[in-house]
Amino acid sequence: MTNRPNIYAAAPIDRASLRRKDEDWLTEAWLAPASRVLPIWQTKSFVAGPEDAPRAVLLPAEGLDAVPIFLGLMNGGLMDGTPVFAVDLSMVEDPDALPALRGHGRFEDLRATGPLMPEGEAALCAYARGMVWWNARHRFCGVCGSPAATAEGGHVRLCTNPGCATHHFPRTDPAVIMLVHDGGDRAVLGRQSRFPPGMHSVLAGFLEPGESLEDTVAREVFEEVGLTVTDIRYRSSQPWPFPSSLMLGFTARATSFDIDTGNDELESARWFDRDFLRNHTPDETFRLARPDSIAHRLIREWMAEG
Repeated sequence: MTNRPNIYAAAPIDRASLRRKDEDWLTEAWLAPASRVLPIWQTKSFVAGPEDAPRAVLLPAEGLDAVPIFLGLMNGGLMDGTPVFAVDLSMVEDPDALPALRGHGRFEDLRATGPLMPEGEAALCAYARGMVWWNARHRFCGVCGSPAATAEGGHVRLCTNPGCATHHFPRTDPAVIMLVHDGGDRAVLGRQSRFPPGMHSVLAGFLEPGESLEDTVAREVFEEVGLTVTDIRYRSSQPWPFPSSLMLGFTARATSFDIDTGNDELESARWFDRDFLRNHTPDETFRLARPDSIAHRLIREWMAEG
């Protein structure tokens, strides 16, 4: 297990959760000239700078007419203690027409820009994206169907039906992602049909009710490639706000070795030698998972161990 955070983790922010119930403080913070806002438009993040080195843009709140979502207080650097909010501008047809945004940056898909950004800024954008997405998709109570209002700085959706008044909280879907090895110099990689040409990755799947994480690892490996595993070890985790997952990374040692993809969960899967993974130049026939993913990290760490 390693303590180095994955991309999109360890945002440089104090979430200041005790402030979320203080409506007066939130209002004052939103109106303060020093406060800053991360705009989101149709799930895209607001960035500036070169295409190969984008930076997150934090703007003053003035001129941004949207419901603020309190992210927290910046932690460290010149902006230490600065309140930071996210806003959803998806209702605007052309965000470039907004004077508050014009000339300050552009909206880009975080999945494309994240690997190129400073890690703290990518993590902050991921946090903002996740909160905006959750609020946008929980506008109605899941119990009675009544409209739900924003509460506690955007971290609660409150049913407006007095007879229900259910509090809804942001959800994160836990998923396991695991590198299966043979205890020696081989590891299993597979690909789904939706992957870019040549891309191979480790196995993954969502936790089901009543399962431990280890149960899920064993079940998903068997379902996807027909292998049994033991020696399941946790490695690290990664928030993955596309839209709302938490990836929990593991390694597992196979106790059977004949791969079977007959359940059609994968397009293909096979054993790969460590030397091949180290020496192959990425091309249209074979490449690893995207570099900002925990999948890529699991493979790289295993490659370095032998």
